[in-house]
Amino acid sequence: MAIDHSTRRSFITAAAGVVSAAGARPLSAQSARRILGANDRINMGMIGVGGRGSGHVRALMQRKEMQGDVTIVGISDIYSKRNDAGLAAANLTQKDLHRDYHDLLARSDVDGVFISTPDHWHAPMTLDALDAGKDVYVEKPVTLTIPEAKAVAEKVAQTGGVVQVGCQHTSDKRHLKARELVEDGWIGKPLWAQANYSRNTLYGEWNYEIDEDASAEDVGWEDFLGSAPKRAFSRDRYFRWRKYWDYSGGIATDLFYHRLTPLRQVMGVEFPTRVTGSGGIYVHKDREVPDTYTSTVEYQDSYCVLGSSMANSAGNEHMDSVVYGHKGTITYDGMAIVVQPEWQFEKEFIEKTGSSKMYVEVEPHAMGVEHIDNFLSCMRTRQKPNCDADFSYKIMTAIKLGVDSYREGKTMLWDPVRERRIDQAPRRPVYEGSGQNHDEPRRSRRG
Repeated sequence: MAIDHSTRRSFITAAAGVVSAAGARPLSAQSARRILGANDRINMGMIGVGGRGSGHVRALMQRKEMQGDVTIVGISDIYSKRNDAGLAAANLTQKDLHRDYHDLLARSDVDGVFISTPDHWHAPMTLDALDAGKDVYVEKPVTLTIPEAKAVAEKVAQTGGVVQVGCQHTSDKRHLKARELVEDGWIGKPLWAQANYSRNTLYGEWNYEIDEDASAEDVGWEDFLGSAPKRAFSRDRYFRWRKYWDYSGGIATDLFYHRLTPLRQVMGVEFPTRVTGSGGIYVHKDREVPDTYTSTVEYQDSYCVLGSSMANSAGNEHMDSVVYGHKGTITYDGMAIVVQPEWQFEKEFIEKTGSSKMYVEVEPHAMGVEHIDNFLSCMRTRQKPNCDADFSYKIMTAIKLGVDSYREGKTMLWDPVRERRIDQAPRRPVYEGSGQNHDEPRRSRRG
């Protein structure tokens, strides 16, 4: 992982463009980046080879065997046991192991890195990788805070690096096609959307297996903490870090990130304007983050409702997104997108389609594989990936405002122009005729 204990504030300041007179890091990043040809093999470094990271190792090794266009040349982790397993899975030797991730980034033969670490390390590692001229696939959430997410977006603009955030739902062809249907006007003006992501366990979500033999030295406890508050060694915090605010946003950052990204993608919204988070710890009392949580994210002229519980999974019957428009509604049926008109527009809909419902089939695909495909392709073309840093910054704003709302017990307001939290919301627009007496029918209805 890392052994650099720089504070979070220091790397946010650097990313915002406060550069010393001694150097222009973006220029060095550009010069350090290898220009990839169509037939060049991409050399990848892996930062974090635990649960999620080991999955990425297996995926890239399988791709190497099948396509031969990517290979893993180095890994970095602070836990000795994971290092041994990672080297074996990637067919590497001790010379390719870098306990300090900076040493991996310093290698001239590394084109890009996968970052699969606790959330509070995402920002410093991503910023350091971009400064070193490496492209980045970083697990969601892109960062732990809003300023960090903005810093990553600005760093991408400065360096020209490619950042793909690991929200594979943005590579789901169903959502990409649903966006086309919205743009073509099939449901009219999108008004609101909802999604659910629920699970249930006897002992609580994120209670991953603990290595009871692991010591503070084995796991690199001080390195794990990094810029987080200093605490005594805790195996529960190390192996089950998603339960604690120091390193995670719980349901919001782990699961709602997967639900809000496709909703934003389909609806075409940008920054939120106000966000409310609510819920609580109702069943599993061994954590700081809620086991049941909901968030309402308002935009300029629409909103999204996200619901979740880690103590009841029945909501997953409606796990896919639903988008409600003035003229119709989009739902999902397996690999098909279903468009159903409101009755007021049904006649026009039937005239165009020949049916009261429209089913748009999408070919079966593995969105996780395609998300990595998209990242590797963008490393060659230098195009924006499906879940790029700017997109993720706007998602992270909504996600973190919900967390802050839950923790502070109040609705959070955001100024999308100045990109900052505000204490008082702008006045809502007043439209002509809104002051009339609504108890009296309008003349147009009388005929």
